[in-house]
Amino acid sequence: MATPLSHTPPSALAKIAVVGLGTMGTGITEVLVKAGRQVVGIDVGEAQAARALAALEASTARAVERGRITGAERAEALSRVRVTTDLTAAADADLVIEVAPESYEVKHQIFRELDGIVRPETILATGTNALSVTRLAADSARPERVLGLHFFNPAPAMKLVEIVSSVLTAPQVVAAVTDLALELGKEPVAVGDRPGFVADGLLFGYLNQAAAMYEARYASREDIDAAMRLGCGLPMGPLALLDLIGVDTARTVLEAMYAESHDRLHAPAPILKQLSEAGLTGRKSGRGFYTYAAPGSATVVPDALTPATDGARAAGREVRSVGVAGSGTMASGIAEVFAKAGYGVVLAARSEEKARAAKARIGTSLARSVDKGRLTAEAAAETLDRITPAGSYDAFADVDLAVEAIAEDLEVKRQLFQTLDKVCKPGAVLATTTSSLPVVACARATTRPQDVIGMHFFNPAPAMKLVEVVRTVLTADDVHATVREVCARIRKHPVDCGDRAGFIVNALLFPYLNNAIKMVQEHYASLDDIDAAMRLGGGYPMGPFELLDVVGLDVSLAIEKVLHREFREPGLAPAPLLEHLVAAGCLGRKTGRGFREYARR
Repeated sequence: MATPLSHTPPSALAKIAVVGLGTMGTGITEVLVKAGRQVVGIDVGEAQAARALAALEASTARAVERGRITGAERAEALSRVRVTTDLTAAADADLVIEVAPESYEVKHQIFRELDGIVRPETILATGTNALSVTRLAADSARPERVLGLHFFNPAPAMKLVEIVSSVLTAPQVVAAVTDLALELGKEPVAVGDRPGFVADGLLFGYLNQAAAMYEARYASREDIDAAMRLGCGLPMGPLALLDLIGVDTARTVLEAMYAESHDRLHAPAPILKQLSEAGLTGRKSGRGFYTYAAPGSATVVPDALTPATDGARAAGREVRSVGVAGSGTMASGIAEVFAKAGYGVVLAARSEEKARAAKARIGTSLARSVDKGRLTAEAAAETLDRITPAGSYDAFADVDLAVEAIAEDLEVKRQLFQTLDKVCKPGAVLATTTSSLPVVACARATTRPQDVIGMHFFNPAPAMKLVEVVRTVLTADDVHATVREVCARIRKHPVDCGDRAGFIVNALLFPYLNNAIKMVQEHYASLDDIDAAMRLGGGYPMGPFELLDVVGLDVSLAIEKVLHREFREPGLAPAPLLEHLVAAGCLGRKTGRGFREYARR
């Protein structure tokens, strides 16, 4: 029977062995050494062990150059670490952290050997992100002292650590490792044993869907990545992230997730298998979804799939004046964007009063920009002067581009497009800002479907750089070219996609949000832990529940229903918890209560 930890303070985890000195193992070693721990790094390869030590020497030298530590502190830190190829060097460790390749066979072999080497009270931690901690623990001679300790890459910079308990793990072991994580300056999140845990469980489903979207040739790799960076504020697009993680690693994680969930959304996209088996595993091989300057390089170089420049596209139509239909936040924001870019804008609503109120809202927004020093008072006044409010769509008679931003209701939009068809001059481009409805249905409401296109702006339109440009099968080439040219003039980044539910951003974002709700519904993790995991482990600007409450639970449910109806995937069915909250009127911040409660204004 293993010695209980209840009489041993957490600070007794002073000697730590790290088994596996790849990128993650080397990073964990650096974190431990800097925190004052004695560390022995162990790897089967002498060259890899030497590289890990050299990397640690280089990173601490950089820290001295940047003034983060002194030379004496560096020397002291390096004196606390040694590397070896001999696993018996872990004999006197208080904690062993295994970060070997994601293979049961490899990890089982390490744990079996450690059983005969370490002391009875030693804690054994696996750094797996895909394999069952319970299965690894069950084969150990000390299952109650085995748990998961999942750092994120790069370990020195990323704050999140997932601490994974199996049904066999002793509570004292969890407490000791949690205290260690806090002493290391990390934010530990306690989770149960299932493939991917919280952060990767949500992240890899999203990455898999992005790979499938690219494989279906729905959008280019560059547009998918740009859409998620600019539309969601993510530090990296999903395909570039797959290349960084390793396409083979992603495939392994997804296969483990699918084996448990049987959710087709977790079944690895065939392109992941094809790339893996061809050795195109991402940055480490020099080629994956993108091509890199050399194996291990982060520099993307052009290849046969790199899109042609806009110079190779058809010429667009001339646009001098723009009509914006609507009086809400989105319509006001879009009108502001066009007016700032020098366009004359007609802002039309169902009444002149609503149109004037929308213009006044734009004036308030411009005044805030002046107060923050982003705009001069003169420029703000000129921008506002370019906007003409109107109480009838008849005012669109001479506009070159009409953009509707009215209610997300197909019948209402169809009626508006019938009106625009009658009012707007021949050759005018007609655009819808819908985020979830079929653009072609709006186009078919007119006698000129070739002139209709989607321009999906993101809220708040003045701040968000992305516009999804949605072509239908009927959209003319010069209409598509016109909208891309207009996007350049208004300083927005256009991404091309076809006319299907969710386009790029919502089609990838909302299944991820839905899966987060399912985690809470299944009592796997708390709202706070999931939000922390995705902010700290995934680099998301907001956790999923923070974002859901901001977007509105009713809006989120409507989009998820559209996605489920279009793609017919059982895994896209809205989580019952979301439906229950919407039925109860808990819609997020706008009602004062959603997944969390908010102070009433």
